[in-house]
Amino acid sequence: MIDSLAALLAPITPERFFTEHLDRQPLHIRGTPGKFADVLSWRQVNRLLDMTHIWSGASLKLVMDSQAIPPEQFCTRATSRDGAPVLQPDAKLVQGWIAKGASVVMNDVDSLTPGLASVSSALEGAGLGKSQANVYISWQSHKAFRTHYDTHDVWAVQVEGEKDWNIWEGRADHPIPHPAFRGQPQAQHDQARGKLREVVRMRPGDLLYLPRGWYHDALAEAPASVHIAYGVHAPLGMDFVNLLSERILYDPEFRKPLPRHDGSVAGKFALTQRAGLLGQRLAELSRDPKVMEVLAQFVSNYSYARGVYDMLAARGIAAPTAAAQGSDAPAFRILVPGAKPVRRGAEWVVKTAQGSIVVSSAEAEAATWLLARPDVTAAELAAAAPAVDAPSLLGRLTAAGLLAPAA
Repeated sequence: MIDSLAALLAPITPERFFTEHLDRQPLHIRGTPGKFADVLSWRQVNRLLDMTHIWSGASLKLVMDSQAIPPEQFCTRATSRDGAPVLQPDAKLVQGWIAKGASVVMNDVDSLTPGLASVSSALEGAGLGKSQANVYISWQSHKAFRTHYDTHDVWAVQVEGEKDWNIWEGRADHPIPHPAFRGQPQAQHDQARGKLREVVRMRPGDLLYLPRGWYHDALAEAPASVHIAYGVHAPLGMDFVNLLSERILYDPEFRKPLPRHDGSVAGKFALTQRAGLLGQRLAELSRDPKVMEVLAQFVSNYSYARGVYDMLAARGIAAPTAAAQGSDAPAFRILVPGAKPVRRGAEWVVKTAQGSIVVSSAEAEAATWLLARPDVTAAELAAAAPAVDAPSLLGRLTAAGLLAPAA
């Protein structure tokens, strides 16, 4: 499981990334096939798409040879669980388009599974900004998007198949999601992209970083390709201006009316003087320790809110989960609540309906902890009892009828 920026970038160090690549130039890291095995798989893609009611014509999109397919052509009118009319993707229609070569885009997936969330947490935990993720599923020889740039940094994680990315030399100067940077004609992009810088073939386990505004396009070079594009939105200088706009509410100089401008030299002079005064006051506010404290807090907390729930621990029914957030390991349900190891002479044993299991003293302590919970994973047990062979103990307790695999 990806648990840090270092794990995501390995074998490149975060220090090298910050020095040489962040907001400077692209980076392609060749990984092992299993590096992102916990992030997403074909099985999980299908499972997510089967969650019919979380998808709409806005959250699930189809693109055929660079042309967006209208939702009406792959959705049917349905009623949501709260009784509202919605356009809901229809599996037969979607798969019909897929058979023709349409690419599938699953938007805003960064918190839908522990694996997807782990990469977002690694990016946000490193202070890079808010991380939002889309899944892109494409097929050989069918290009979904023409040359373009994004208004955020892109971290592409390849999980299935292969895809060639054309990385161009051109870069837009720090574009933002504003109408001034949207709707530009394709001819303008094709001219601004410049010469081809390199072609990167992404394979499972590979990572590609593209700074905001960098021109690129991609094409699947295997029968099927799946990658997750994590868009990371960093806090901007414009955000600081917004913070100042809240602060100046309490400064009477900014609440006073501007001098009347009647076109005269005196009127122009008075307006210029007031503008200079207000600019000077803004400069002073920018150095105010209280303003800087608010700014520092804003930047350090710049991430999306993702709840970390442990409801039984909140009620005091069970100990807090010991495993790292985002573990996707299989869970085991405790079938005999209240069972616990007991001392029998020099040995520790756990009594079951089928007899007794002899355990070591370390295993006895671990079994006491896990049998007091409603369920447990191997990762949680390993974190709580590092000296114990967690899979072995869980296997023996399961064979004895104390545990059972849980969803």
